[in-house]
Order: sequence, then structure tokens, then C-alpha cells
Amino acid sequence: MKLTLDALTGHLAERLLPAYLISGDEPLLAGEAADAVRERARVAGFTERNVHFIERASDWADVRAAAATLSLFASRRLLEIRMASAKPGVAGNAALVALLERADPDTLFLILAPRLDRDAQNADWVRALQTRGAWLALWPVPPERLVGWLKARASRLGLQPSESALEILAARSEGNLLAAHQELQKLALAGYSGTITPEVMLAGVADSARFDVFQLGEAALAGDAARALRMLAGLRAEGTEPTLVLWALARAARDLWAARAGGQASGWGRPAAALSQGAQRAPRLPFAAIARRAERADRMIKGRLAGEPWDELALLVAQICAVATPLVPPPERMLARA
Repeated sequence: MKLTLDALTGHLAERLLPAYLISGDEPLLAGEAADAVRERARVAGFTERNVHFIERASDWADVRAAAATLSLFASRRLLEIRMASAKPGVAGNAALVALLERADPDTLFLILAPRLDRDAQNADWVRALQTRGAWLALWPVPPERLVGWLKARASRLGLQPSESALEILAARSEGNLLAAHQELQKLALAGYSGTITPEVMLAGVADSARFDVFQLGEAALAGDAARALRMLAGLRAEGTEPTLVLWALARAARDLWAARAGGQASGWGRPAAALSQGAQRAPRLPFAAIARRAERADRMIKGRLAGEPWDELALLVAQICAVATPLVPPPERMLARA
């Protein structure tokens, strides 16, 4: 069966299945969900816990051996498997299917894995797990829901931040739920009472935003210039390779071109809202100028053209978002490096 995060607490209150899979790239949510399963297992008498980290194919032999060995204290046990990859390979798939098909009432399986793509979701071991247990797939909190998510978290900690203060925290911690939660915990430990103002939030919250190129491409596609430029600055500060950034922006530009031409986008998991917003903007975008700007950025990254690649990437973001930018110099005025 499949579970949602909202349904997990009620499910565990009613019953405990023989196996659970928690997948996703949000460490805070995954950690909390795993803790809930562990606590329920402990109450049910699974007092022994064996943890296995899977990094290579040979590690599955250790898991098989552990499952075949009687508990040291003759107690019920939780066998926890932490997978570095959502695709365990041939050996892992076979081992997991064999383990999950065993009818051992004294062993409960808890499997933690990264986000499962479509191929991984159709693997034999995932189907076997859903037959005997439950799969909880975790997803990032979308930007439009982040303030509400933070408000609920703050309430649980006894905090009363204003809407503006929550918006500041959302901007400072975008993409990093664990950091946002830790910031709220620090405010709670500091003993703040009453309404937390934007000034208090600004003074107490570190800039812990985690940006990635996929989110940058999504923001550019949606035409959210302020968010995209903030992400670009974050990627630059984190030392991200500008080539990777250019790739993400080029993909966004190609999606916009496809939308103008009435074709299909690249289909790399973009939210429908971003695609819809991009399609509305696409007919009035200067694609020739965008292509020239992308070419200039590429030449600067490769050292074939004088200039700062990150500045050119910022101008590229602005053009994709339909914000007025300086004209791209014609080719004859470009000063290439020797």
C-alpha cells in the first residue's frame, strides 16, 4: 500500500505492517517519518535494531546473513536498511524480494532510500514491499506552500511569528526544510513569546537557503525573476559550476520555445504551473537574443570571451523572465581573448 505523510500517524495508531519504505530527498521529513515507525515498532516489542548501510553490491550479503540469524536476545527486531541509491541493482533487488517474502513475525523491515524515479518505482522489490508493507514517498514542500508549512511547525513549538516573519524565513531557508525547522527551534529555545516580528526573524535567522539548478530552471520558466536571481546568487556562493547553471537555463529556454511552437516541453519533472506561466509569456520573448546571450555566457565560461560568466547568466535569467536588459553586442564587437 501507499501512504502519505499526513496519514502516517493515523496508520501507525491502528496497525504495524511487516515492512516500510520511506523514500525522498527531504532529510527532515524522512527522519521524522522513520522515527515514528521506530517508536511504534518499539512499543510493539521490536526492541532490537540492526542498521545496514548499502553502498556496494556485496553489502546485501550482510543483510541476508543478519536476517537469517536469530536475534541475540531472542527478541523481536527492527532491520533497518539505508540505501545510498534508489536502484539496488540485481543483487539488491533479489535480496530485498527474498527478505520481504519471508513470513517472519519477529522481524520488521524499515527501508530508507532516495527519491524513486519511474523505473525504480516499478522494480520487483518495490512491488513486493507494497504487497506486504507500506511505501511512504516524500516530496519537497512547494514554494507556494512553504509559509503555511512553517506556520504549522512554529505553532507546534509554541511560536507566533507574523506572516511577514514567516515569509522572511521561507526566503532565507528555501529548499532546506531541516534548516528552517532548526531556525524555529532556536527561536523556541530562546524563549520568544508573543508575536515574532520580521525584525526579530531577520536578526535571528541565518541565510541557510539551499538552491539547485532544477529550481532555478523552474523559476526562470515561470518568469519569477526575483526568485531566479536570488537562486543564481545562492548557486554562485555555493561554488556551483556555471556550466551546470547555463544548462538549466538553456533547458528552460528550450521549453519556452517549444511552448511557443505548440510542442512538448522537455519533461524533466517541471510543475504544471511553471509550464503554464511560461507558455503565456513565450510568444513575446526575444529568442534570438536569448540564444546570443547563452552563447556569450558559454564563451565566457570557456575563457574565449572577456567578461564575468555569472553576470552574463544573470542577464540571461532576466531575458528569459521577460525583464528588460541591455542589448547583446553584435558579434563583430565581441572582444575574444587570445
